[in-house]
Amino acid sequence: MSVGELYSQCTRVWIPDPDEVWRSAELTKDYKEGDRSLQLRLEDDTIREYPIDVQSNQLPFLRNPDILVGENDLTALSYLHEPAVLHNLKVRFLESNHIYTYCGIVLVAINPYEQLPIYGQDVIYAYSGQNMGDMDPHIFAVAEEAYKQMARDEKNQSIIVSGESGAGKTVSAKYAMRYFATVGGSASDTNIEEKVLASSPIMEAIGNAKTTRNDNSSRFGKYIQIGFDRRYHIIGANMRTYLLEKSRVVFQADDERNYHIFYQLCAAASLPEFKELALTCAEDFFYTSQGGDTSIEGVDDAEDFEKTRQAFALLGVRESHQISIFKIIASILHLGNVEIQAERDGDSCSVSPQDEHLSNFCRLLGVEHSQMEHWLCRRKLVTASETYVKTMSLQQVVNARNALAKHIYAQLFGWIVEQVNKALHTALKQHSFIGVLDIYGFETFEVNSFEQFCINYANEKLQQQFNSHVFKLEQEEYMKEQIPWTLIDFYDNQPCIDLIEAKLGILDLLDEECKVPKGTDQNWAQKLYDRHSGSQHFQKPRMSNTAFIVVHFADKVEYLSDGFLEKNRDTVYEEQINILKASKFPLVADLFHDDKDPVPASAKGSSSKINVRSARPQLKASNKEHKKTVGHQFRTSLHLLMETLNATTPHYVRCIKPNDEKLPFHFDPKRAVQQLRACGVLETIRISAAGYPSRWAYHDFFNRYRVLIKKRELASADKKAVCRSVLESLIKDPDKFQFGRTKIFFRAGQVAYLEKLRADKFRAATIMIQKTVRGWLQRVKYRRLKGAALTLQRYCRGHLARRLAEHLRRTQAAVVLQKQCRMQRARRAYRRLRGAAIVIQAFVRGMFVRRTYHQVLREHKATILQKHTRGWMARRHFQRLRGAAIVIQCAFRRLKAKQELKALKIEARSAEHLKRLNVGMENKVVQLQRRIDDQNKEFKTLSEQLSTVTSTHAMEVEKLKKELAHYQQSRGGDSSPRLQEEVESLRTELQKANSERKILEDTHTREKDELRKRVADLEQENALLKDEKEQLNRQILCQSQDEFAQNSVKENLLMKKELEEERSRYQNLVKEYSRLEQRYDNLRDEMTILKTPGHRRNPSNQSSLESDSNYPSISTSEVGDTEDALQQVEEIGLEKAAMDMTVFLKLQKRVRELEQERRKLQGQLEKREQQDSKTAQVEQPKNDVDLDQDADLAYNTLKRQELESENKKLKNDLNELRKAVADQATQNNSAPGSPDGYSLLLNQLKLAHEELEVRKEEVLILRTQIVSADQRRLAGKSTEPNINARTSWPNSEKHVDQEDAIEAYHGVCQTNRLLEAQLQAQSRTHEEEAEALRAQVEALQEELDRQQQTFSQTLLLSPEAQVEFAVQQEMSRLTNENLDLKELVEKLEKNEKKLKKQLKIHMKKVQDLEAIQTLAQSEKRRHELNRQVTVQRKEKDFQGMLEYHKEDEALLIRNLVTELKPQALVGTVPCLPAYILYMCIRHADHVNDDLKVHSLLTSTINGIKKVLKKHNDDFEMTSFWLSNTCRLLHCLKQYSGDEGFMTQNSAKQNEHCLKNFDLTEYRQVLSDLSIQIYQQLIKIAEGVLQPMIVSAMLENESIQGLSGMKPTGYRKRSSSMVDGDNSYCLEAIIRQMNSFHTTMCDQGLDPEIVLQVFKQLFYMITAVTLNNLLLRKDVCSWSTGMQLRYNISQLEEWLRGRNLHQSGAVRTMEPLIQAAQLLQLKKKTPEDAEAICSLCTALSTQQIVKILNLYTPLNEFEERVTVGFIRTIQAQLQERNDGQQLLLDYKHTFPVLFPFNPSSLTMDSIHIPACLNLEFLSEV
Repeated sequence: MSVGELYSQCTRVWIPDPDEVWRSAELTKDYKEGDRSLQLRLEDDTIREYPIDVQSNQLPFLRNPDILVGENDLTALSYLHEPAVLHNLKVRFLESNHIYTYCGIVLVAINPYEQLPIYGQDVIYAYSGQNMGDMDPHIFAVAEEAYKQMARDEKNQSIIVSGESGAGKTVSAKYAMRYFATVGGSASDTNIEEKVLASSPIMEAIGNAKTTRNDNSSRFGKYIQIGFDRRYHIIGANMRTYLLEKSRVVFQADDERNYHIFYQLCAAASLPEFKELALTCAEDFFYTSQGGDTSIEGVDDAEDFEKTRQAFALLGVRESHQISIFKIIASILHLGNVEIQAERDGDSCSVSPQDEHLSNFCRLLGVEHSQMEHWLCRRKLVTASETYVKTMSLQQVVNARNALAKHIYAQLFGWIVEQVNKALHTALKQHSFIGVLDIYGFETFEVNSFEQFCINYANEKLQQQFNSHVFKLEQEEYMKEQIPWTLIDFYDNQPCIDLIEAKLGILDLLDEECKVPKGTDQNWAQKLYDRHSGSQHFQKPRMSNTAFIVVHFADKVEYLSDGFLEKNRDTVYEEQINILKASKFPLVADLFHDDKDPVPASAKGSSSKINVRSARPQLKASNKEHKKTVGHQFRTSLHLLMETLNATTPHYVRCIKPNDEKLPFHFDPKRAVQQLRACGVLETIRISAAGYPSRWAYHDFFNRYRVLIKKRELASADKKAVCRSVLESLIKDPDKFQFGRTKIFFRAGQVAYLEKLRADKFRAATIMIQKTVRGWLQRVKYRRLKGAALTLQRYCRGHLARRLAEHLRRTQAAVVLQKQCRMQRARRAYRRLRGAAIVIQAFVRGMFVRRTYHQVLREHKATILQKHTRGWMARRHFQRLRGAAIVIQCAFRRLKAKQELKALKIEARSAEHLKRLNVGMENKVVQLQRRIDDQNKEFKTLSEQLSTVTSTHAMEVEKLKKELAHYQQSRGGDSSPRLQEEVESLRTELQKANSERKILEDTHTREKDELRKRVADLEQENALLKDEKEQLNRQILCQSQDEFAQNSVKENLLMKKELEEERSRYQNLVKEYSRLEQRYDNLRDEMTILKTPGHRRNPSNQSSLESDSNYPSISTSEVGDTEDALQQVEEIGLEKAAMDMTVFLKLQKRVRELEQERRKLQGQLEKREQQDSKTAQVEQPKNDVDLDQDADLAYNTLKRQELESENKKLKNDLNELRKAVADQATQNNSAPGSPDGYSLLLNQLKLAHEELEVRKEEVLILRTQIVSADQRRLAGKSTEPNINARTSWPNSEKHVDQEDAIEAYHGVCQTNRLLEAQLQAQSRTHEEEAEALRAQVEALQEELDRQQQTFSQTLLLSPEAQVEFAVQQEMSRLTNENLDLKELVEKLEKNEKKLKKQLKIHMKKVQDLEAIQTLAQSEKRRHELNRQVTVQRKEKDFQGMLEYHKEDEALLIRNLVTELKPQALVGTVPCLPAYILYMCIRHADHVNDDLKVHSLLTSTINGIKKVLKKHNDDFEMTSFWLSNTCRLLHCLKQYSGDEGFMTQNSAKQNEHCLKNFDLTEYRQVLSDLSIQIYQQLIKIAEGVLQPMIVSAMLENESIQGLSGMKPTGYRKRSSSMVDGDNSYCLEAIIRQMNSFHTTMCDQGLDPEIVLQVFKQLFYMITAVTLNNLLLRKDVCSWSTGMQLRYNISQLEEWLRGRNLHQSGAVRTMEPLIQAAQLLQLKKKTPEDAEAICSLCTALSTQQIVKILNLYTPLNEFEERVTVGFIRTIQAQLQERNDGQQLLLDYKHTFPVLFPFNPSSLTMDSIHIPACLNLEFLSEV
């Protein structure tokens, strides 16, 4: 592909930028060869012209396609160069928060400066056993690769962790060691892995310090070798250290600290054991206060010091040695505070004898004060003839003091490292090791000294080894794939190394200058200038004569020569050392004795067995001897390190520091590029880019780029040939690619070109699809518009036609209207004139008439006035006379009245008057009462008379009718006037009686209405009060129920959770016990092998149940069997329980049943009474009032009798209950809390009794009111027919034929009877329904009242008592429900047993019938009787017991347990061995042989354990013995004699119960054994399924063609090969689970256990799949979500098909289902974020964010998830408190439940097959 094609319009490139290092731009026009510049558009839309150098023709770097951005491996990028690497790291670090990235064989780790939840135990287990390319980049992946290669290739490994200070080297090395400690844990109890981890806090305390770049910077290099045995368990470790920064002990720069141990010791100075150290705060000491601030934010020095002491203790450092170490460290601090006073001459100085710090220094180190005071300020000069003592100047003394402090600390550091190595040393033979090198990276500062020179020298050596290893791997890859290769030119830094370490190199010249007596740093620098000025790697600065520049592989570094000689000599005066050697403390003296000469490194020997030793510097005995300089020692140890690394397989971790401000997730491109250049990452990229960096498997290439293949080529089966032809046609230059044996290799940029072709192909197909769809849409739109236009035209034309017709019609109508209007107008004018004339005439005539009338009227009025005036005058005279007479009469009467009033007042004051008044009132009341009674009697008598008169009248009418008819027949129709008169008289009497009756009825109805009105008012008032009461109750209930319900729900959930945790904890203990037992067996076997060289077999009768039988006699922790737990509680004794709630609840339930029966009987009695009262009213309508009284009396007596009987029953029940509880309470007096429980029970009973009495009274009152109202209603109905009978109808006078009237009468009667019957039936049904509803209402009301009362009682209690009371209430409710369910189950089982018995009877009859028929046929064939007596009915005699002799027990266990194959019992009764064992146990119980029972059960349990240990990977065998163990456990429960387990037994089964022994302890042992077998079964199943899960669920294409592979880098996925052994499909998992299910069902395993097994397996599938999804970027895509949804639906369908959907397996898959949905959901808008938050409830916040960060589009038309969207999700999920765990614990095991499952088989019906070889068993 030409340059013009690459640099075309819209191509994106990288251009240099001073701020961001590299900046992205886009070409605005095509580039043509020869152009001097490029027209670019930057990301901020600014236009820029980029100049091109015509000579070099250096074009800017091309950008990778967006689909390749964010790759796990940098070598997967198509364009490999510096800006691509920097951009990919930046995107992964800032947008996805991924700190790890592969770069070929290198793991690039960027320090996030934040704690991330990616280092837990779950993540370690997730990476364990995985190939390096299968998971996302991680330090654990590198550690796993090293561990795996060590085990596979049997070659030692090394992990080289490098980087500058603050990049995270120490943390990375620590996590690598944690991984090895977890995965390769020691097999013994030495806990060597804990000791390896414990060395980290010690080394951090004594070797790490705060710098300006890092708060916990390692100031030394270390190489830790972790040793492994042949089983690859950790057996020991060893540590080598390099170049401790001793100058930090005496000097710290600003904002830096000394080593952590000094500040930790000062923080703990107040402890009693450290009082003798005389320490204060760190600010008081010179050596710890030079940097300023002595604290680190977020670090507690006292807490870290406690961790350091714990680590010392764990490594076995004695307390005395720890105190000695702390004394030495404290002495260094005191030495720094010693005040040195200069003398006047300036050439000498002195120390005050009273110096407190010097005294403390001498006391802590155990040296003489005077000698140390003397030799601190003087030195000894030894010549050939004599020895001189010379004083020193102040600066020389300070330097000597600092040198002594540094030397003491260095010696102590070496001694601690030696002690750590001793603690980590092992006597076992080391098979292999993995080394972890934590060493400083390339360093360059403003002032670089001797330390930086050594560090950069070490990095030069490591970079040389790294380059050679990378080149070697590339060469091996090309040779393995059999492609031609040429030598790749890579940077060789051997000249730079020779400059440093060769003969007369920098180090040699430095050592030579150190030997010169008057050697100086300036002289040494001048020698360097003279010797190496011609070297290309050495330069002299222009402005300095004491500095030099070394051109390293990473950068140029300028070193200042000042201090090189002093640091290289590391001079300490001999006199001071001799004083320390004479210390009275052995540890101090040992530190400075030179009896540990270094052993020279041996180049010989095996490459895998490297001799490891400490690399700390050693001192000789005298200054006369030439001791090794620091540079020489460092060079020697570095050569030893390189030999070790070259003998191992290296793995590289490069740590990058993203910024200097230590800001979390902040990326500084300048600092990152500087470190990438220094650590060799870009060199790796350059080496890869020089060859074929992009590599594709044929299968992956075919899947990705098959869109570029022609259709006819797709049909070919040879994919390699298809790939060859496609590439040859697409890429014309054959040098751009090579075909290997399994892969295709591409040059840099070719994958991007193929991606461009693929995107163009997709774009063209998209355009074609869009074109076709848009054309179709336009055609549809045109047709729609055309149809609409035609419709509009049609409607418009019709509208115009209608308008024309309307116009014509309006014109015609207008003509007609005009004609009519003109005619009307003319007629109106004529009428107006005519009317006016008539009006004038009328007014004139009226005027004349009115004149005449007014004249007559005036005359008439004058006459009237005269008449009235005369009358008025006469009346006035009469009134005056009458008024005078009246005045006289009034005066006289007033006088008489005053006299009478005075007399009455006198009389009123007397008592007799009041008595007469009262007597009169009483008489009046009595008279009124008598009058009412007389009226009632009168009414009754009148009604009786009326009825008698009516009846006599009817009889007489009938008689008269008959006589009339007879007379008419005899006389021929003549009427008699006499009869007519009698009829008339009778009619008048009848009318009179009717009128009287009506009057009485009116009065009665009036009184009745008044009473009804009054009753209605009272009822209304009562209803209002009830409504108000109910409203208040409702409000109280709403408040109480909400709080109580919430509290009860929370408490129930908490109790269930605690129960599950307790069960899980117990089963984990059982699991741990089984593991320890297995371990004990292994150790015992090993001891046996060690003791006896030959093979020795244990005796078969040896019993090992001692460990198994150490159980309590009764344990309530048997999992999953509540009945057994209750039974065990009963066995413990009721005296230990505060209150037997079960007995109380049973009695309470019995009381409720009796109450319900009483209510039913009472309802039936009331119905019967109502019916009787109705019949009595019908039979005797005359005596209504008397019958009412009689009915009330009878009702009251019956009700009283009924209530008395019920009261007696309830009292008896209550007394029995109280007596039972009282007896129990007396037994429980010793137990605490029993009186409270008894009083609480009695209070509850009293309250219930009182409430029952109140309810009874209310019911009685209401029922009496209802009965009286019904009777009155019936009485009213009975009087209505009489009234209606006496009313006269309009047609009653008409003549009706008698026969017709009789027939009509009979018809009406029949109709009435029919209607009445129907009405009665309907009323009865209605009343029954109403009664039932009323009973329900009453029951609900009682329940409501009871809850209200309970709530009110609860409110009065304390909070603790409320909780206890709520728990008791909930327990009672659950117990009631349990009892109801048990009763229902018992009823169903009884029915089942009855049906089975009937079936057996019928089968027996059928068999007898068949036998009779066959016998009859045989008799017909034979002439003589041949009766066979071979049928022996031993079944009746067989008691279900098997007898064996004691010596046959071993044979029984061998044939039935140890050597039994499950295939031998196919077709027999499931769990047959368990039944046989129980029958043997039953016989031993029958003969009362406890030793035989104990021996048989012990041998059986040991035999089962032996079989399971032998077949620990056989699912069928494990399932077989799990089912048999559970069945034996069920048999021991079912036939134990406990009533709780015998509820479902038949009478025959009850005969087979154990009589003499209680095997509760063995039931517990068998329960624990069942748990162990279940855990082994799950382990086997998980081991079979786990290798299939990832491939089947995530990688296999269940929906073909849905996914396409993305380009991968150096780290290939192990399962990407289509023909690989690790490729599985979902059908393989389903087939395996079908096999598991069939095996368990065929072997008779309980269905409940089968459900739990598959729940556990589905949880494991979910956990493994989700964990891989969370740790793999390549599977987090939309297509994977689609595949996952399909696979989950297939698994759910399988569960439904196997009827396992009730196991809860689908619920365990909820996180995986939501993860698949999350991959498929839209991820753009805030609405999408809300939908995701509401949907993904089973996923934690971290899991959701992790999936969104990992989401990777497989095609360019898919969009990435933006950082803003992820921040929105995090903001909405802040309220969730779902913990910090990222991965699911796939090793989590749900606690198993073994519910009691009794067998329906009887022991005497079991047949023993001959294949078991149990002939020695005899049936009893």
